[in-house]
Amino acid sequence: MSADDVSAIVRDAVASGHGLRVRGAGTWMPPHAGGREAALDVLDLSALGGVHEYTPGDLTISVGAGMTIAELDDLTRAHGQWCPLAPWGDDRGTVGATISTATAGPFAQALGRPRDLAIGLECVDGTGRIIRAGGRVVKNVAGFDLTRLMTGQWGTLGVITAVNLRLRARPAVDESWTLTTMPGEDDEVRTFARGPYAPIGCLRTGEGKWLLRIGGNRTFVDASLEQAGMLGMCERADAAEWAVARRELAPATRLGEWRWGTLSLRLKASFDPHGVLNPRLLESA
Repeated sequence: MSADDVSAIVRDAVASGHGLRVRGAGTWMPPHAGGREAALDVLDLSALGGVHEYTPGDLTISVGAGMTIAELDDLTRAHGQWCPLAPWGDDRGTVGATISTATAGPFAQALGRPRDLAIGLECVDGTGRIIRAGGRVVKNVAGFDLTRLMTGQWGTLGVITAVNLRLRARPAVDESWTLTTMPGEDDEVRTFARGPYAPIGCLRTGEGKWLLRIGGNRTFVDASLEQAGMLGMCERADAAEWAVARRELAPATRLGEWRWGTLSLRLKASFDPHGVLNPRLLESA
């Protein structure tokens, strides 16, 4: 499958008056989906994966929107790199869905949100035109930033078919810890999480309980642990706990209640005034 195939599908949908529901990995569906949304034709992008270009020395990669987060992580791991999208949920979701919904995760504050990590993309608009925005290097020419416009547009402006991403070197030391503090010390922990020795991720898992992921060289990690130790008791944690936390501690706004309440109005107002074509991304990372 290619962008040309997606373009042809969109043009056919416009000509026939059929709506489209864009589907990535299909890892979730709002529990109360129904009515017109359930009757839309599905535009499945799961076959739109693969690597378009990967230059490890430039710390950039271009992939198809159907590539899963897990596949991206495995691919870059071999070069000591990673793209820290790590959205809420799990790694079965796709890159395209993560960018289209701007779904961040627990590492976004330290390592960047989707709009910071996407440096270019390819998409198909509601008329079937293929649009390429941004570039494949971190520093691009000046102009209207279509990449950021398409990030978080929920499929209301077009179907993302490929994404160019910036990468990071994997930290030499990458450890997970649990931090137990006295009740009422949340502000102190949050101050630590924004400070000079901030961890990669900091999640509150319960009253006085925090999950920390600290990465960097050995000196930095030790200094960060020393700062955390001033707040409470630190104990080594299994790195697999982050997968559980991303799945179970996802913000409520990631679920269908918010999405379904706003999308239909936005689509009619900004994308398809005639109600003919409603491409949308409803099944995300």
